[in-house]
Amino acid sequence: MLIIAGLGNPGPKYQNNRHNIGFMAADEIARRWRFGPERAKFQSVVSEGEVDGTKVLLMKPQTYMNESGRAVGEAARFYKIPPADIIVFHDEIDMAPGRFRMKKGGGAAGQNGIRSLISHLGADFRRARMGIGHPGEANLVMPHVLGDFHKAEQPWLDAMLQACADALPFAVAGDDERYQGEVMRLAPAPKFSPRQQARGE
Repeated sequence: MLIIAGLGNPGPKYQNNRHNIGFMAADEIARRWRFGPERAKFQSVVSEGEVDGTKVLLMKPQTYMNESGRAVGEAARFYKIPPADIIVFHDEIDMAPGRFRMKKGGGAAGQNGIRSLISHLGADFRRARMGIGHPGEANLVMPHVLGDFHKAEQPWLDAMLQACADALPFAVAGDDERYQGEVMRLAPAPKFSPRQQARGE
């Protein structure tokens, strides 16, 4: 059994924020693989399904981003799931919009949801890092991540979400390198000038 968690903040106020791209990935996975109905459990909205014969618990923690580890940690302890069998989808400001990278272990790099997960799980879970770009200045980071995706960003966003769901069997099989490569093959990152990237165009 695997746990796949998408990170974000609960409620309609946040649903289209860049910070909620992890929730969006979870929703697309549930749709693509026809997961069961959502229900409340482990301080999350969860659903269950199978991907290529492997059982998956799909989680959207409702603790707000900065406390995501409380929810995922509770589920991991209940099912005795090791960190190597936990995949976390989250936004990554230090990657250009539309870029996708898998990573296992390491630090939080300023991502408070990841910091919370490390505190509850240790560092060795698997991270599906979804690039949303950096606004260029530190004081603009919060408005950027808590801002909604622009209409012009929708094509690459939709393509990446669909690719993450379609290629998921590679991740489920433990081949993160192949998964990363397949996502980027299916949804190549757009080309931006630095100015366009900073403006989120």
